[in-house]
Amino acid sequence: MSDETSKVMSLEERTAEKGADVSASGEAPEPAGNQVLSKRQRKKLLKHQKWEEERELRKEKRKERKQQRRLDRPSDETGEGGATNSRKRLRRDASTSSLRLVVDCSFDELMMLKDIRKLHRQIQRCYAENRRAPQQVQFYLTSLGGQLQQNMDDHDQGWRNWKDITVKTEHYMEVVGKEELVYLTSDSPNVLEKLDPAKAYVIGGLVDHNHHKGLSFERAQELGIEHAQLPLSSFVKMNSRKVLAVNHVFEIILKYLEKGSWREAFFSVLPPRKGAVVLGEGGQAAQDSDSDASDHQAPDSTTDTTVPPGGNHVEASHASKEEEEEEEETQTLT
Repeated sequence: MSDETSKVMSLEERTAEKGADVSASGEAPEPAGNQVLSKRQRKKLLKHQKWEEERELRKEKRKERKQQRRLDRPSDETGEGGATNSRKRLRRDASTSSLRLVVDCSFDELMMLKDIRKLHRQIQRCYAENRRAPQQVQFYLTSLGGQLQQNMDDHDQGWRNWKDITVKTEHYMEVVGKEELVYLTSDSPNVLEKLDPAKAYVIGGLVDHNHHKGLSFERAQELGIEHAQLPLSSFVKMNSRKVLAVNHVFEIILKYLEKGSWREAFFSVLPPRKGAVVLGEGGQAAQDSDSDASDHQAPDSTTDTTVPPGGNHVEASHASKEEEEEEEETQTLT
């Protein structure tokens, strides 16, 4: 036998002995064949084997932690940790009203692209606020198409997966019965003193900077449907123009459903830059109208007020340049 053959046989014998030693010591055995595992590879193999052996134990521990979290939830919600509850938990606890809010998107051809984009952001805000409201409404988008739908597809494809919303390409007259509709417009002589849960309130989705003032009121009259205006001037005196964005009107109604008070709803939603001032008895401003709006807090909801005749009210379907500045800062919430 040659010296070379002897060396090969000697090497194989040492390898076999090494593998036997590893097995006897409880470490990972060598793989089949002539491949020799390094110390690091053997450690990884042992770690993987241990991981597989403890799989069921980990599963049981996860179940125990989950059950413990369920038991701890009531104390978290009523204690100091209540403010940190997840949105999913808040949605689960929310109730849904039978009241319907409809954003009428039939004004597409009257708006420029920049106004279409602003309306899109306002709709996003309406959706997000409704999803986390304690008293949710049934949210409808009607007459969706044209520039608005294209902008939504281009910049927010996730909108097609939105929940708790009804999106229709048809006009709202084809979706809701005529006798159930109430169009919200500032030109209406009717003041909306309370909400009827059996009604569907329509907000005009028109961002036009007053280029088409009174259009929504004219359309409501032509269609022979009920119309009304929010009681803004009954509770609030504002330094700026009485023009609110679609999402502001939407949020005011959500807040009214939660609080049961128009006054609290207005002062919870109106942005400080509007310079809103509380109106006292007889429709008089409780403070000087030139005062800083940040000094005015929401009044007691039990205070009664009278409705001053001929007051100016919000036009839900219009948005000013001031709304543009605010909406530019609004993040997408889907």
